[in-house]
Amino acid sequence: MREHTTYILKQLLTTAAGVTLALTGVVWLSQSLRFLDFIINKGLSVFSFLRLTLLLMPSVLTVIVPIATLCAVIYIYNRLLSDRELVVLRAAGVSPFGLARPVMALSLICTAIGFALSLYLMPAGFRAFKDEQVVLRTDFSHVLLQEGTFNNLMDELTVYVRVRGDDGKLRGILVHDSRDPDMAVTMMAEWGALVAGPHGPLFILGQGNRQEVSTDDRSLRMLYFDSYGLDLSPLAETPGDRYREPKERFLNELVREPQTASEEQHRDELLAEAHRRIVTPFNAMALAMIGLAAMTGGQFDRRRQWPRIAWGICGGLAYIGLSFSLAGLITKNPLVLGLYYAVPLLVSTLAFWLMTVQRFSLPWPVRAPADLAEA
Repeated sequence: MREHTTYILKQLLTTAAGVTLALTGVVWLSQSLRFLDFIINKGLSVFSFLRLTLLLMPSVLTVIVPIATLCAVIYIYNRLLSDRELVVLRAAGVSPFGLARPVMALSLICTAIGFALSLYLMPAGFRAFKDEQVVLRTDFSHVLLQEGTFNNLMDELTVYVRVRGDDGKLRGILVHDSRDPDMAVTMMAEWGALVAGPHGPLFILGQGNRQEVSTDDRSLRMLYFDSYGLDLSPLAETPGDRYREPKERFLNELVREPQTASEEQHRDELLAEAHRRIVTPFNAMALAMIGLAAMTGGQFDRRRQWPRIAWGICGGLAYIGLSFSLAGLITKNPLVLGLYYAVPLLVSTLAFWLMTVQRFSLPWPVRAPADLAEA
């Protein structure tokens, strides 16, 4: 590898890493707001909060890494143009392919990172996130039962807790259970506690009463009790019992033959997700070539670079919009699948061709000032 290639590649890698960290930080802060309520009002630990947010980062990085690649190419090559370094390289006989070699190396590195994210890190992280979410939802004593509010544990089951005592017991309990359409039940108790039962969680109520109202004749029946156990086992969902979403599945799980009725029903969605996992990493290569074509295509003009930057950004945004549109269409219309695979290759090839056309002039040509023209 020639010295100028190593020199430019180091700058590209440093800039791409910086842009990736900056964009990831912004997205992480925006995603963190969804979990602040769990920390402030529901007792979620800071460690669990960090773990949940970090598990979502691979999904975010699959989108951020290609964008960071585009930004790095535009920024570094604009600086090389401003400092006349590209002019010197051209004058020294460096070919367009020689100028593209650092960008191609960067795109290959980012594409490899993209495959690692889409094929393993993203499904593994999202699966762990959903499993952790299920566990937190079943940890009622610290997460779901919020004091002073009506907590909807499930459809037609509402629990009100006045205060949590120092001994861990819940005081001032009101439970309204209308899961049975023929009988609405309301229970009031002085204290309560959530305990683990043989088939799932139990809500033990003490010193209270149970009121049943029949929906047919509106008759009321009341039962006073010293201790009463409310079965909450339907809420005890385990990670292995639930249907795993497409984003949680690895590639072999997406393309295998359906093994359950749910997989048969969502067959198109699973296959579409598999195609996205394969194509998405190539976005880094296409965006890198778009940025390179915009910054080095045609004749050099050292007076103004903003048209090149504008075309690089607009071209990148247009490609991202097209890629996301096709990714959404392949689920409903499999006929666009071939186009979805072809777009990154076609765009990369077109961008490389534009870069090698020396007489190609970008729009908004820069004209010399009148005084320079007269001179």
